[in-house]
Amino acid sequence: MRRVSRIAVAGVATATLTAALAACGGTSNDAADSGDGKSKGIALAYDVGGKGDQSFNDAATAGMEKAAAEFKYGSKAVEPTDGESDADKVQRLQTLAKAGYNPVVGVGYAYAPAVAEVAEKFPKTTFGIVDDETIDKKNVADMVFHEEQSSYLAGVAAALTTKSKTVGFVGGVDIPLIHKFEAGYKQGVADTNPKVKVVSQFLTEKAEDGGFASPDKGKTAAEGQIEDGADVVYHAAGLSGQGVIEAASVAKVWAIGVDSDQYSQDALKAYKQYILTSATKDVAGAVYNLAKSVQDGKPETGVVRASLKTGGVGLADSNPEFKDNAKLQEALKKATDGINDGTIKVKTS
Repeated sequence: MRRVSRIAVAGVATATLTAALAACGGTSNDAADSGDGKSKGIALAYDVGGKGDQSFNDAATAGMEKAAAEFKYGSKAVEPTDGESDADKVQRLQTLAKAGYNPVVGVGYAYAPAVAEVAEKFPKTTFGIVDDETIDKKNVADMVFHEEQSSYLAGVAAALTTKSKTVGFVGGVDIPLIHKFEAGYKQGVADTNPKVKVVSQFLTEKAEDGGFASPDKGKTAAEGQIEDGADVVYHAAGLSGQGVIEAASVAKVWAIGVDSDQYSQDALKAYKQYILTSATKDVAGAVYNLAKSVQDGKPETGVVRASLKTGGVGLADSNPEFKDNAKLQEALKKATDGINDGTIKVKTS
């Protein structure tokens, strides 16, 4: 099996998602199937939070829209349902593959069992999965990221920005993936200033309890940390992170976003002056690159891993107060260089 480690930084193209997908609760921008065996387009099956999470689902959407616009073919995005089973995910992926979409991407680790099952049934279709590397099949790309590396940089930024010497971390769900964010952040804080305290909280133990989809839970957690003295709060909580950012804004302290550049998002513009930076991962680029590889006739397969060195993770610098802070930028460059040359080894748990 070919193992791929390259992820390029991709831009964002815009497109309109229109007609409802009645059977699966999704939206689409379909082009007619040419009938010549070529892909009808690219399809996404969203994770909890769905479109509009201002996080990795929206980043995946951006990659899909860029591919659809560039390759002039259709696209379809399907929303999850509350309390759904793996069988529901299997049916969703099968429906997309039968319709002729290629690639079909499961946006989130929860799709792993379904992707593994459906990929066996549709060997000529390329499947992708975000945030999971457990599927070892010839037609599956496991798109994963070194979130701990960008989180380390977020920790450096927090440690150099805090005045109270207390910073917070809000994780959506208590799972290994989110432990990577927490571990990197804590290490970045400690390596920068061991006198800074990190207060940490996970919103739920299971994703189905709303850890990634409940802004109210995120707001309550952040409010508690701010009451405990935190003046910088970093979240890795998907849609719940909107509540974290809102709480930071109300308290006039700093928030650090995740996955996408949250300072630049319209849905969060009311709070943007309190978003210091965001620990980004280029889900948009990963989705677009997978679509391009299929279009080029050389589908990516195996583990496709993004890091600081490849440009697949990093810190957003849209906030001028962050970008123009010379001391902070110097420290972040030193940390980035250390991670890239191996002198700084970032923990994942």
